[in-house]
Amino acid sequence: MIISQDGNISIITQEKFTVVELVKKLEALYPKFKNNNIVVVLTALEPMTLEKIVEFLQISNIHRKAKHSFVIVSDKINLDEVPDELVVVPTQQEAFDIIEMEEMERDLGF
Repeated sequence: MIISQDGNISIITQEKFTVVELVKKLEALYPKFKNNNIVVVLTALEPMTLEKIVEFLQISNIHRKAKHSFVIVSDKINLDEVPDELVVVPTQQEAFDIIEMEEMERDLGF
């Protein structure tokens, strides 16, 4: 797991472990990231299934309830299958764009 920072965005890149292991590590390290927007980059992993991507649902809901963005980057999943509660985009640039839009919405009170 590679962790980098870009302003108020924590970028977590997963290269080797399984999604379940990553979610467990994210939950353990969550206090470190709880005040930032989070981008989880999964492009280096094998194709994603709906069962794997749903593993992020609980931590995503907690983070979004705290008025922060949680975006998953994966170009290896059918985006039509992803539940509406999760934000999944195919590129890291789109993740940054989503965060920018969500921050504007929060600033406007939505």
